[in-house]
Amino acid sequence: MTADRVRAIWCRELHRDDITVDDDFFALGGQSVIMMRIQGAFIEELGAEVPMDQMFLNPTVASIAAYIDTHAALTP
Repeated sequence: MTADRVRAIWCRELHRDDITVDDDFFALGGQSVIMMRIQGAFIEELGAEVPMDQMFLNPTVASIAAYIDTHAALTP
């Protein structure tokens, strides 16, 4: 399930293990450098490119996972 994989990436990059699917990235202390690392992980681990603007528009695990499932361009 994409949400589980997104959550695992966020937990690792934010150095937390208590993230839920409804937690807001920015409320968790997320900022642009971490966001760039997460974007790289999405490409490497999920094969999905997620533009920066979508990271801002979808600030929860649930919303970004839904975006990935329906809109993200899959990398070759």
